[in-house]
Amino acid sequence: MIVEHGFEGLSMHKLAKAAGVSVATIYIYFRDREDLIQQLYAEEMQKMVEATLRDFNPESHFDEGLKVQWLNRMNYCFENPYSMFFTEQVKHSPLFDRSNIDTRFLHAMHLFVHRAIERNEIIPLPVEIYWSIAFAPLYQLVKFHIAKSSMPGRPPFILDEEKINLTLSLVIKALKP
Repeated sequence: MIVEHGFEGLSMHKLAKAAGVSVATIYIYFRDREDLIQQLYAEEMQKMVEATLRDFNPESHFDEGLKVQWLNRMNYCFENPYSMFFTEQVKHSPLFDRSNIDTRFLHAMHLFVHRAIERNEIIPLPVEIYWSIAFAPLYQLVKFHIAKSSMPGRPPFILDEEKINLTLSLVIKALKP
């Protein structure tokens, strides 16, 4: 409902009607609309963290670890597109609460990047620049794939193994010393 209609399109009444329950039932579990959104966000992020960390070793070589990250994130988004779009909406709204970020995830990512820097596998960068180079290309391609769209005048984009490997190799090249 939030992905399709935005935060403004979500009311407890509309949600209760869609779920087939009374509004009072929803208020048993959530203080208000913002509490519902924040709890749902925390739950969805926990699922994403679990998927992202699956088979990931923060001590691994950067190229290998980044590929695991990419495949885990991509598969999670393909399997949970509404979750991906919902969490993006929350992250870019005043409802985003940074204190809800899983410390296990932050620790694993911090260790992974710092070990790669220590081993001279990547250059040191501010985290925002690192993230933009390392993951923004993946998420944009995932969005094209899910939407079955591309740039205007182009056929629908399909993210296949060849395109993943090409893009990942360019990203790794951009981060190398």
